[in-house]
Amino acid sequence: MYKIYKITSNPTVDFAAEELKKYLRMMMPRCGEIVIERNAEAKSCFRLGLMADFGLDVSEAGDLDLDDIVHIDVDGNGDGIIAGSNPRSVLLAVYRYLTINGCRWLFPGIDGEYIPIKEIEAVSYHKMADCRYRGQCNEGAEFQPNMMEAIDFTPKIGMNIFMQEFENPKVYYDSYYNHKYNDKYREPEPINPDITLQWKRQCEAEIAKRGLQYHDMGHGWTVDSFGIDSRDGWVRKDDSELDDQTKSYLAFVEGKRGFYHGIPINTNFCMSNPKARKKVVDHVCDYADKARNVDYLHVWLSDDYNNQCECEECQKMTASDWYVVLMNEIDEELTRRALKTRIVFICYYDTIFPPEFVKLNDPKRFTLLLAAITRKYTASHDPNSEKVGLKPFVRNNVAMPTSVDEYVEYANAWRDWCSVSVMVYEYHFWVNQYYEPTGLKFAKIIHDDIRGYRKSNMDGTIEDGSQRSFFPNGFNYYVYASTLFDTSVDFEELKHDYYSHAYGEDYPEVISFMEKLGELFDHKYLTGQSSIDKAMGKYYNPAMADKFRAVKPLTEEFAPFVEAHKNMPMRAQTVSYRVLRRFLEFCVGFSDAMILKSLGLGDEAKKTFDDFFLEFGKYELEIERCYDQANIGNALKKRIFDKDKSGIPGL
Repeated sequence: MYKIYKITSNPTVDFAAEELKKYLRMMMPRCGEIVIERNAEAKSCFRLGLMADFGLDVSEAGDLDLDDIVHIDVDGNGDGIIAGSNPRSVLLAVYRYLTINGCRWLFPGIDGEYIPIKEIEAVSYHKMADCRYRGQCNEGAEFQPNMMEAIDFTPKIGMNIFMQEFENPKVYYDSYYNHKYNDKYREPEPINPDITLQWKRQCEAEIAKRGLQYHDMGHGWTVDSFGIDSRDGWVRKDDSELDDQTKSYLAFVEGKRGFYHGIPINTNFCMSNPKARKKVVDHVCDYADKARNVDYLHVWLSDDYNNQCECEECQKMTASDWYVVLMNEIDEELTRRALKTRIVFICYYDTIFPPEFVKLNDPKRFTLLLAAITRKYTASHDPNSEKVGLKPFVRNNVAMPTSVDEYVEYANAWRDWCSVSVMVYEYHFWVNQYYEPTGLKFAKIIHDDIRGYRKSNMDGTIEDGSQRSFFPNGFNYYVYASTLFDTSVDFEELKHDYYSHAYGEDYPEVISFMEKLGELFDHKYLTGQSSIDKAMGKYYNPAMADKFRAVKPLTEEFAPFVEAHKNMPMRAQTVSYRVLRRFLEFCVGFSDAMILKSLGLGDEAKKTFDDFFLEFGKYELEIERCYDQANIGNALKKRIFDKDKSGIPGL
């Protein structure tokens, strides 16, 4: 009989013991009951706890709360130590032990679990994660069962952060429950803000159970602090009913104070106004006081740029200088209240430019977040790239960089000025993933990005993106999490490891198909960088039509292989092939529309895609744990077919 002894008394260690028991019994379904006991003096069987409780050296960690060290030394009979530098790391060590023994978590949920039936093997493993920050942030169209699965999935693949954006993330839930882009097949299910706030709290409880770093908030402070509701996200609102006092706090832009282009969350405030800053400071600190479960509170400005206050006082310093003034005042008030909340401030839009006059008084409280939202995703960060130099800040006349390397230059200048660590906020899993549909080439970009960021002394990454970024599979996410934990991991090994578990022994056929398909869906072209006549639109390039015409015969040739593998011995593989079957249909419909788009037939292309996408919605419920209809609509329908309306005149 196997036994698990908990050396350390901690709720996350308790959960780790239960997870170890569950998966051991799944791997060895006839092994009998596995007993879990608390015994700090145990000298045999599975022993779970903190490395320090075993007398193991933890000196390699710079901060025991933040750095994850995994230590495993267990023989083939289940006798030995599974330990970590902190309670979360113990859970990570359990999953690492199971992974080495053959388990895989291919995508969130039970259907994504690959659990072999086998006897356990001896494992000796020790590793501190190469990146301190490894996680994801909610985005896209989220629904609560999937959020539970996404949180559960996070530590299983070695990540340690789950972030929830907004005080109340109703706008993301609305995208799903209103069934954006799919109301033909799914009747809208409107939800109220009380429900979404309850769901956020449920997420927080699941995050805490696993000991994950909890990052909270982001945008909203610039208007919520003045009693303006930002829960509806980027919806336009009328500011004519705001009283004069409230308006006086908002940024003076284009000759008036009010909502920037009618959108509250895109509106900054007058940062030189001490009364306005005091309201923001109090709102941030009141929030931190109530939300003591938050490890990192993100205090960002508005979600737009060239919208900084143009009043006489604000123009005396750069936006970043005023931003640091605000950070110092938040720090002072948090200190007065004896709150240890860590604050994340952001190198984003107008604040990519480092300050010129003001420095942080207490850098240890702060972490800088680099958000390179306007970068191109057809090339990875190269830490050895030639420096282009920083441009001066010109209020409300900023041209954003398109190179990730240039963004890193700005972040490094911030770090040098303010003496803070830097982590990256990335957008691989927002709309960008859909411009390289197979994921193979994009996964390599992610792999090289993570390695490049680490060489540039970035401390890790949080991904802003859909929690359903697994269409056609989860290889992109697998690469992301694996490389953050160990930047030396080989990309080709990751590819063969993931595909072999997801598709079985015939997996090379799937890789071969994806490689061929990737040559037809030209990544650079789909990001709008290959037009031969911008006046005709971002996607005008008739030479691409032949590539898109080749998609249908390629998928038809491959379809019998997928059909022959639709029922596999492992449930995760069955689901993987069934999702792949729908992916083939998606590629044909998408390519049909892109043939017309490449020829400059914008209206016809839009109608073709709209008709296809509306009809494809009938599959959403079937594959929704991997596929995000609303987020794909935001990426493809909205950005390719709706926004880019140029084309041949008169057609």
